[in-house]
Amino acid sequence: MERAAWSRRVFLGAVAAAGAAGCSTEGTGGAGQSASGHPVSPAAKASGLENDRSGDADWRLKGRGGQREIEGYADRVSVARGEPFRLHVHTTAKTFRAEAFRMGWYGGALARKVWESPSVKGRQQPPASVHPATYTVTTKWDADAEVPTKDWPEGSYLIRLTAASGGQRYVPITVRSASTHGRVVLVNAVATWQAYNTWGGHSLYNGPDGKGDDAHRSRAVSCDRPYHRDGDGLFLTYEQPVVALAERIGLSPAYVTNMDIERDPEILKGATAVISLGHDEYWTQPMRDRITAARDRGTNLAFLGANACFRRTRLEPTALGAHRLVVCYKNDWPQDPGRPEGGYPTTNFREPPHAQPENSLTGTLYESNPTTADYVVTSPGHWLFAGTGVRQGEKFPGLVGTEYDRANGSESTPRPIEVISHSPLTCRGINSFANSAYYTAKSGAGVFNTGTMRWVGSINGDGGHGINARTAKFTSKVTENLLHAFAAGPAAHTHPAHDNLDHFHPYAGDPTWSRENLW
Repeated sequence: MERAAWSRRVFLGAVAAAGAAGCSTEGTGGAGQSASGHPVSPAAKASGLENDRSGDADWRLKGRGGQREIEGYADRVSVARGEPFRLHVHTTAKTFRAEAFRMGWYGGALARKVWESPSVKGRQQPPASVHPATYTVTTKWDADAEVPTKDWPEGSYLIRLTAASGGQRYVPITVRSASTHGRVVLVNAVATWQAYNTWGGHSLYNGPDGKGDDAHRSRAVSCDRPYHRDGDGLFLTYEQPVVALAERIGLSPAYVTNMDIERDPEILKGATAVISLGHDEYWTQPMRDRITAARDRGTNLAFLGANACFRRTRLEPTALGAHRLVVCYKNDWPQDPGRPEGGYPTTNFREPPHAQPENSLTGTLYESNPTTADYVVTSPGHWLFAGTGVRQGEKFPGLVGTEYDRANGSESTPRPIEVISHSPLTCRGINSFANSAYYTAKSGAGVFNTGTMRWVGSINGDGGHGINARTAKFTSKVTENLLHAFAAGPAAHTHPAHDNLDHFHPYAGDPTWSRENLW
């Protein structure tokens, strides 16, 4: 790995000298075709070649170190290839260094180091401020570096910061795809990462007193601060396993964040599929409109979690740029001073005014949490289960939870819809069910929802709650079947949904009024 010359404002680094000969991300030879029959773009071809390279298994944190020993954030959520971004770093150490890892498969190493800095002089940055009206935590830290991304392939990246004293933290960044045409799109759910980010004492859920401190929760959260804990947001828990799987099976996916879907109304044009990953709760109205429009053009959709598209938000600028403030007043939406008269409220999509139940897009409706239950297969012959060997009623312990969705048969449920798992559970003392379901749209699009938030984590077999290697083999194969089918174009043409919802709804002894207590 060749180290870069350094100035405080600019990283002038290059990628590893050992990989210089293979560093170019421009493909050679003919364009070829993707599984969908679309010509393969140079970027997609380069992405496929990228994953054939050797990886670097030493990408994980060795330890966070002491309180605020090192932490940082980027001034961009995503960048185009070749576009620089700046790092804002606080450390109690005299020096630190940064390394950039592209996440993928890489023969099981799961990452490749594309760049590293020399030793950088450290500094302690000013304390964060908290807005008295919205409890928004913001920092005004000086930038320590401008990082070039020349020759960085598209993808999801983790920047590992290492203090000279040993502490480490991540900073996530996405090098977004220039085109999604003819490709499966993996969406980093950055708005949801920020919603749950408690760095500085406030998130969209809690204030400094922790869970239940609703009065002091943020009404808007800023990207101008580090992420708490390891610093990766929710990427490693809810997204990385699918990134690795998609690249392992040779898909060459496109990469965007949900902020990019807000920023660029054309970004999903021509995509074969859009994949919402394990926890994708917070959407803006433009995000929803553009993903709905993609479905209605024949783009397949998958929701590999639960509780997707549940909260409506609004993005506003910060001092560092556009789309860096996530606004969500929830039940306090009438107090939102930024809502235009008659405009969309920043509350749950299903709530009036402008109610749009999420299942009109996702197929299933979020019901509640927390729960832990067995995942129960009810359609073993379904194409998604091909090659798994599952039988009717087969169970996978602990796979359902902690949040779950249900195909509830409401007027907003798309038809035809096919329920392929039906998992009994108890949540907050009320009996209910979780469902995986698949529906097809008039455009030819197929839409699949796992109905459980533990799906993505289970792919690694390390999700706890009884999830084991058998479960990992099952969810990996189902996800692989899904990605291959959705990469081939509108799934309804080869895999039409066979409506069976009436076999599962209503449920005796499970009255609607009791379930509404869960909502």
